[in-house]
Amino acid sequence: MNTREIKTSCLINNYNYAKFLVEAVDSTLNQTVKFNEIIIVDDASTDNSAEVIAKLAQEPYVKYILKEKNQGQLSSFNTAFLAATGDIIFFLDADDTYEPEYLETALNFYDRRRECDFAFCAYKKFGAAEGVFQDYAVDLDLGYSVIKTMCNGEWIGSITSTLSIRKEILTKILPIPYTEDWRVRADDCLVWGASLVGAKKFYISRPLVNYRIHQSNQFHNKQASVLNKDYEYKRWWKRNSLFNYILQKNNLTLPYLLASTSLNELKTIPCPTIKDFILYLKIIFLFERNFYWKVKGVFLLWSYLLKISLTGKLQKRSI
Repeated sequence: MNTREIKTSCLINNYNYAKFLVEAVDSTLNQTVKFNEIIIVDDASTDNSAEVIAKLAQEPYVKYILKEKNQGQLSSFNTAFLAATGDIIFFLDADDTYEPEYLETALNFYDRRRECDFAFCAYKKFGAAEGVFQDYAVDLDLGYSVIKTMCNGEWIGSITSTLSIRKEILTKILPIPYTEDWRVRADDCLVWGASLVGAKKFYISRPLVNYRIHQSNQFHNKQASVLNKDYEYKRWWKRNSLFNYILQKNNLTLPYLLASTSLNELKTIPCPTIKDFILYLKIIFLFERNFYWKVKGVFLLWSYLLKISLTGKLQKRSI
């Protein structure tokens, strides 16, 4: 598919970010390749967001939905997704911005890597804190991650504004009914959900998104909560409910021969790390019910590690 044939939607979720909204929308309008549609969902803001949005919607391809009740980020994702018509969906928090070449770079990436279902990129922090955040130094094919997400809760992605997902994958995830659980950090639903339904994930190493750090930034300011055991305990239960919903919605269960499937999944990562091998070893050891396949799976895994090491494809480290 030529990039010109791919229809794109940008979904912007907003709550009381009127002072940032113009900059965010301008960054979507000023792309070197234009979005087919930009959908702003306002989550019943109490500032002058509605007035700002009405003016912004005078621009071509900008649509908006004003919710009557504040229900949080996941609810806004649900609403925007149901209105979106794009083949690839891009997400943007209303306090962040895109670099002008973001969409063009992403579309070229999707065009080169037709198997890509889900991409996330590096980003730059600005505002109260600055710096470039990169998971890896180069673009990477991260393969499939159904088993390691299902068994170990692996989180392979990044902040909301760096995410893009094919519509066919997103249809298997959204809408999600647990809106109260995910009033914030609803990007968890996208990241975990995409892995569970079989998205092939890729990383774009260029910092193409600007992530604003400020007092009202909910994700950044909640990072301290990672150290809060109560918060992590509650998030664990929310994650379980989310996983159960997505798995049931898509009729997914753990495969019978887990060891074989785990090895096949590992092989979809062109340059795996030692961490990947250890993780799949743990999964086979803990979750494979058949003793013969448990032993055989461990042997096959170590054999594959040796083979990868000898060919030089083992990724030594990430940044």
